[in-house]
Amino acid sequence: MSATAPSLVLLIPAYNEEKRIGPVLTHYAEYFYHHYPGRVRLVVVLNGCRDNTLGVVRAAEQKYLSVSHLEFSGRIGKGGALIEGLKLAPLADLIGYVDADGATPPQVFHDLVIRLISGEADCVIASRWIPGAKITHAQPQRRQFASRLFHGFVEGFFGMGIKDTQCGAKVMSRRAIQSVHTRLQLADLAFDVNLLYSLKRSGFKISEVATEWNDQSGSKVVFNFKTSLNMLLSLIRLRLVYSPFYRWLRPFRPLETWVYQKLNAPPPIPRGR
Repeated sequence: MSATAPSLVLLIPAYNEEKRIGPVLTHYAEYFYHHYPGRVRLVVVLNGCRDNTLGVVRAAEQKYLSVSHLEFSGRIGKGGALIEGLKLAPLADLIGYVDADGATPPQVFHDLVIRLISGEADCVIASRWIPGAKITHAQPQRRQFASRLFHGFVEGFFGMGIKDTQCGAKVMSRRAIQSVHTRLQLADLAFDVNLLYSLKRSGFKISEVATEWNDQSGSKVVFNFKTSLNMLLSLIRLRLVYSPFYRWLRPFRPLETWVYQKLNAPPPIPRGR
């Protein structure tokens, strides 16, 4: 890779991650400083944190010029945090995101970046469910079952042929994100499906790459009935958005918001915001 490598903005959505995000920022900042010749910005998007995540991030900012943050006082959800963070796309050639838990090592994310630069696709995503993936510490069986069940619904509703929509490591070209950003509405954990389906419908190529991944303890995501119902509701909503019937459902928007509130989930963001 030459010294004129594309600039990169890497988003890290964070909700109460004071115990895990410090080492992640150190590993990513050190790795990309030594291994990537282009300009890199690591942007933590704080989403309603009630612990000392901000203090940890500010300490990292004092040490690394590449680290910065955006802060939102309300819980806008992982998807909402990413929708806000993706507004930074005009600032770089490439923009991507990883989870705050460090499940994806920096060298693995770098491989996604290299593949995107090579012209392999407009969006390159990590996958835990295709041949060649290395899972050094697997999720509990209950979460694996929930993940595969969710994948079944995604494939049934959208037929994208993507094995792992939910792995939290993705990188895209600026052009791709700017083309679909106004269509990103799901602020909850179904955000990734919204993103990938919007890219597919807009004609952008998505490449799925076998990843190295290590499940981390301390996840803030609790898979229970409410979470499952919320994600299913979001998939149904997304399917309706891309149907000719959606305009007739406008009178039911207040009911939709009420249901999301009862599920303790961030409601969808209005289209064309």
